[in-house]
Amino acid sequence: MSIARSIAPHLPYLRRFARALEGSQTGGDAFVAATLEALIADPSSFPKDVPPKVGLYQLFVALWSSTHRGEKPLRGGGLSDALRRNLEALPPASRQSFLLFTVEEFSLEEVAAILKTTPDEAAKLLDTAGREIAEQVATSVLIIEDEPIIALDLESMVRDLGHEVTGVARTHREAVEMVKARPPGLVLADIQLADGSSGLDAVNEILATLETPVIFITAFPERLLTGEKPEPAFLVTKPFRPETVKATISQALFFDRKAGRKA
Repeated sequence: MSIARSIAPHLPYLRRFARALEGSQTGGDAFVAATLEALIADPSSFPKDVPPKVGLYQLFVALWSSTHRGEKPLRGGGLSDALRRNLEALPPASRQSFLLFTVEEFSLEEVAAILKTTPDEAAKLLDTAGREIAEQVATSVLIIEDEPIIALDLESMVRDLGHEVTGVARTHREAVEMVKARPPGLVLADIQLADGSSGLDAVNEILATLETPVIFITAFPERLLTGEKPEPAFLVTKPFRPETVKATISQALFFDRKAGRKA
């Protein structure tokens, strides 16, 4: 298959990434065009040791990074003021890793390949992004989880990012009571709880009176991803990787997407 045919399906997603990275549609599209022009001028520059999508992003990031050696304010056209400020606060490499992992949904290994670094270094960049974001949007977090070890892990991750844990609920009733006592800025929720009650039902009851982002962390994603009703914007599957949970927390707060509808 030719290079053109192999990368064509990925160009709309590269434009999305470029616009977020650059801060405007015009600027992002210009960098995508420049990447394609460079590829036409030198087809041999296309990486052959990675999948075509990874190779395409790798070329783009190399070109973009070569013209953004230092901090550079984002132009305003395509983003809200709040989102642009959030992006501006991140160093370029952390911004790249964050968007690649959370928005483009590359694996950590793919992010490392795109940035030409190691998975460990990519994880450090994600952690840096999470900490920078937490400084901007530090909040209180309610954890709805009935397994003590997992709950402790989640508490540690939340606090490591600079957020505060308001409580850990093991049942539907406990979750609702904790929210009434102190409304959180973010909810992390399992869907199957200790007494047989449902974290999904608890979240729906919470969202009836409180608009807050919700991240479901569950071993049963198929119960939420049915395609038959509104589905959660943020979903982490057990067993999870710490960097995935941290990045998803940062993503939910970074983009300020409210889960104000029923899950």
